[in-house]
Amino acid sequence: MIIVLKPQATEQDAKALLNEIEQCGLKPLYMPGVERIVLGALGDERVLQQCHFEANPLVEEVKPILTKYKRVSRDVQPHDSVVHIGNVPVGGQHFVVMAGPCSVESESQLLSVADRVKTHGARVLRGGAFKPRTSPYDFQGMGVEGLKLLKQASELTGMPTVSEVMEISQVDAVCEYIDCLQIGARNMQNYGLLKAVGETGKPVLLKRGLSATIEECLLAAEYIVDAGNPNVILCERGIRTYETATRNTLDLNAVALMKQRSHLPVLVDPSHGTGVRELVTPLSRAAAAVGADGIIVESHLNPSEALSDGHQALTGDMFAQLMQELTPFVQAAGRKL
Repeated sequence: MIIVLKPQATEQDAKALLNEIEQCGLKPLYMPGVERIVLGALGDERVLQQCHFEANPLVEEVKPILTKYKRVSRDVQPHDSVVHIGNVPVGGQHFVVMAGPCSVESESQLLSVADRVKTHGARVLRGGAFKPRTSPYDFQGMGVEGLKLLKQASELTGMPTVSEVMEISQVDAVCEYIDCLQIGARNMQNYGLLKAVGETGKPVLLKRGLSATIEECLLAAEYIVDAGNPNVILCERGIRTYETATRNTLDLNAVALMKQRSHLPVLVDPSHGTGVRELVTPLSRAAAAVGADGIIVESHLNPSEALSDGHQALTGDMFAQLMQELTPFVQAAGRKL
């Protein structure tokens, strides 16, 4: 539940109530606002009902949070969260473009792509060092060596990095070299991994599962935030439907709905959402128009030789064209790149 204190309530009064909440066996939340101090109490609803916080003379209002996801809900925080990946803000008035290869293949490949996408306006470098592949015979990534190359590219370009972590055993290594941990679609409901990245405090890019509902995605984010990490960015990357013309069906409904229900930033991945490089630019424009906080796209200077997902990667020229066509849509949405 949300406990709104009266204007005359002091920080000391709030601490006393927080202590009372904790003594009831509930998890206390402290959310000071401009005009009011707001507290939260998370836990068993039966315990909440027995506490009668509304009887406290300093309490103005007590509101139950009806959604299953509590801490990522706009009921708890009505204003948008801004998550910083290095020095790059994601959310609020900012529209961020993350770009890079699907897989880190070599030093020369990564550095050439990183230089190209930065030149045309990308703010965050993406790249896969550990790759979940449907077939066990496909390229599985360079592992820690790939992470080291991403770190090197970050130092040379000044761009922070995002890369996927697939297992709890990989978390420490990814944290050592990477600025933002990505939870891929196949791991969205890997609750042990969600808790592990939640304990790191590092920014987390959480991709929606292939067949996950919006509520399931928000509950996955709740696991990370509940573990102590508020720095979560949601990502719509397409869902599996009966349609076979594209790799997935990019659900832009979800972007608008998640922005309505949650204060967390929401990105769109049109590369995985369509699987067709010619559709990445129009769907990126649509993402900006529907209210997304940014996009994450794949780019490769020679897609025909890419070791993974070359068919959906933008060439250097296509990425430059994407940024040129995207700009007026971002501006029309009241954002800035």
